[in-house]
Amino acid sequence: MKCPKCGGEIAFYDLRPNCKHCGVNIFYYSQDALLAEDAKRTELEAAVARMVIARIKATFIGGGLQIARLVFVLITAAALLLPIGSLKITVPFYEGGFGAGLLGVIQEITGMFLKIPQLLSGALVAPQTNAAVVCAAFFLILVVIAVVLLVFYILSFTNPDKHTKVMRNLSVAGMAVALVGQAAALVLNLVVADTPVAQFVPGFGGATAAALFLVLFFLNRALLKKGIMPVYREYDPRRKELLKQVRAGEVKLADLTLPVFESEEEHAERLRVLEEALKAEGEE
Repeated sequence: MKCPKCGGEIAFYDLRPNCKHCGVNIFYYSQDALLAEDAKRTELEAAVARMVIARIKATFIGGGLQIARLVFVLITAAALLLPIGSLKITVPFYEGGFGAGLLGVIQEITGMFLKIPQLLSGALVAPQTNAAVVCAAFFLILVVIAVVLLVFYILSFTNPDKHTKVMRNLSVAGMAVALVGQAAALVLNLVVADTPVAQFVPGFGGATAAALFLVLFFLNRALLKKGIMPVYREYDPRRKELLKQVRAGEVKLADLTLPVFESEEEHAERLRVLEEALKAEGEE
């Protein structure tokens, strides 16, 4: 170990707080420099955090289009509760069925869904069950699209433009699947005849989901044209780039000034806080 001031060698077993060569206090000699480096690092890291917050704000609530998109993303997810088609079975001493929608899946996940293989083999209920299964297949595809869209929406602040393009394309896919599923339910309702035992009833979950996906498509397209522009502090992007250089070892914190960057507004704010602290200390 060497003394930070004179560079003299200090044995590892020498526990004295002062250097035996020049007498300087080893711990406190470099304390100011370490505190200054911590302050510089904090300034750079705080800038990165502020930039993330600015992107989140601009992406989710930065304007009317962003707020409308937030609302319709939630409504579209809720619309999956509505079934595309439903199966109803009525026999003596029993009445059951399931809907090809999220609500039906939740209600019958351990009930009627486990009996689908048996229903498909039954002559009296097989046509109606087949129709409901087709609707359920379209519903499951819609769920996958909606989940992927929701994931991209949550992460959209990391790359707003790229993720908005993906959401626009997913909206088109969701709208197409929902329309085809709704059309299939209506056609199957005409083809499959009801019996006293089993009835297939088309729902309007597909049409509702298609309309909402269409709205999301136009909202995302409008956002792409308008652009999502986060508002950063004046020097925050430069602070972020400088932090990358510090972490890569290209720049040393000791070589930077304190503060590293300071705009006129930040300078005025720093002086105001300092004056308030001195005033409070004087009153005490």
